[in-house]
Amino acid sequence: MALRLPKAQLPAELSENMIKGFGTTLEPVEAVWHNPGVATANLDFSRRIAEWDALDESLKSFAHMAVAAQVGCSWCLDIGYFQAQNQGLDLAKASQVPNWRASEVFTALEREVMEYAEAMTVTPPAVTDELYDHLLDALGPAAMVELTAYVAFVNMATRNNTANGVRSQGFSDSCEIPLARRTTAADAPAGASPA
Repeated sequence: MALRLPKAQLPAELSENMIKGFGTTLEPVEAVWHNPGVATANLDFSRRIAEWDALDESLKSFAHMAVAAQVGCSWCLDIGYFQAQNQGLDLAKASQVPNWRASEVFTALEREVMEYAEAMTVTPPAVTDELYDHLLDALGPAAMVELTAYVAFVNMATRNNTANGVRSQGFSDSCEIPLARRTTAADAPAGASPA
């Protein structure tokens, strides 16, 4: 799949800042810049989200990548894994998020956060009282509110990218550990359930 609309011309300063930070311009922004008001609001909210600090960065990263894997947003998986490396997060764990259910590297809390992210992502949402209450006890109210709002925003971003035809730009190719690919029903051995 390719971008479903041509890339819009970004303002020079925005383009230069992206190139400084990422080595290239970001295709999701180029796609959405056809409506600068939408693009600017999205960028502003993304910057504000980056300032939130009630929830551990690893948990946010794992939640983001779990949603991206479930929705099928290769761009979000790509950039999420790249950012995990740049933030000094545990790449042995982050690399396994697309196939987290089959991996044994995650703590119980990390697994519950990814389960919650996936439960929020399915339609209709499948968040149970038990899962919510357990995470609330483990994280506290401020972090739980942050996790919920963060997963909701990531759902918007992943679905926006997927609908616009945005694909991986290869950011994660620079990561030392390759990113696992999500297991599907066709990949699972007989009798095993896919992620």
